[in-house]
Amino acid sequence: MELWQIWLIVALLFFILEMFTSGIAVICFSFGALVACLGALFNLNLTWQVIIFALVTLLSFVFIRPLLMKLFYKKGKDEVKTNVDALIGRKGIVSESINPTTGQGRVKVDGDDWKAVSYNEQPIELGARVEIVKLESVIVTVKKID
Repeated sequence: MELWQIWLIVALLFFILEMFTSGIAVICFSFGALVACLGALFNLNLTWQVIIFALVTLLSFVFIRPLLMKLFYKKGKDEVKTNVDALIGRKGIVSESINPTTGQGRVKVDGDDWKAVSYNEQPIELGARVEIVKLESVIVTVKKID
């Protein structure tokens, strides 16, 4: 078996290993092995092949990995909020008057009843429409909407 074939097998193994990991890191080693494979095809000695492997792998971590992370791990407007994160921005109705001095108050959101506090420390009357602006544990912080 020739040296370029070994580099190619190593590159394929790193590529397969990347499929079982997250973070797009192992594939950088695969890029290094592929370029070292080209070095072996041009009859560079083993020392130069290892140097090429190390340099290309390092450059892949610095330049290619961030691009792949942006491509495959998009965040932003297309991101679907789940669980309690989905509550922020939701509208509800005050089911028990919110009184900042006594710390009492409840809000009904989508059929669930939550302990609530006022965003601006102002009382909010029963039946008022509110929007959830923050969530801490099981207490929602709300602001009154018109």
